[in-house]
Amino acid sequence: MSNHVCPWWIGYILASPIRRLFQEPEEILGPYIKEGVKVLDFGCAMGFFSLPSARMAGREGRVVCIDLQEKMIRSLEKRAARAGLSNRIETRVCAKNSFGTEDIAGEIDFALALAVVHEVPDRDALFSALHETLKPGGRLLVAEPKGHVTAEDFSKTVSAARHAGLKVIDRPKVKRSLAVLLGKRSQP
Repeated sequence: MSNHVCPWWIGYILASPIRRLFQEPEEILGPYIKEGVKVLDFGCAMGFFSLPSARMAGREGRVVCIDLQEKMIRSLEKRAARAGLSNRIETRVCAKNSFGTEDIAGEIDFALALAVVHEVPDRDALFSALHETLKPGGRLLVAEPKGHVTAEDFSKTVSAARHAGLKVIDRPKVKRSLAVLLGKRSQP
């Protein structure tokens, strides 16, 4: 993983309710997360998208939340407990040499990687790992902040995702972001 990651204390800003003024999780994720699905929130930070994902997935759903920084994960766990969502959320701190997804191959209905791909030094390896987690027909939403990622670099991100076997399904609008919805082919 990268040594150039968002400092853990920025997580408090990213989890702030004020962020809902320009990025409403239910609006962004609503078309993709339904009752009973299994979600992967890769680079979850303190759970700005994780908690709404758990609510949308319902009692039968599950959200696997992975982040490199333990302080982010511990804060997410506290927020999930306060919200009564701990039983729907599984947290993981990934290692510097592993994305922590090996045991969930083929289990994920919907994955999100929001404002994180630019922090990962090997995006080819990341997309390969995310592809492996998805069920056939599973989807992955990738969004990168316009302030940190250029259109040219985002194009390289999309190319890396395609190289891993994902197909572009849509280019949804996510405020202040460059975004793409990717899918795993139903048949290998």
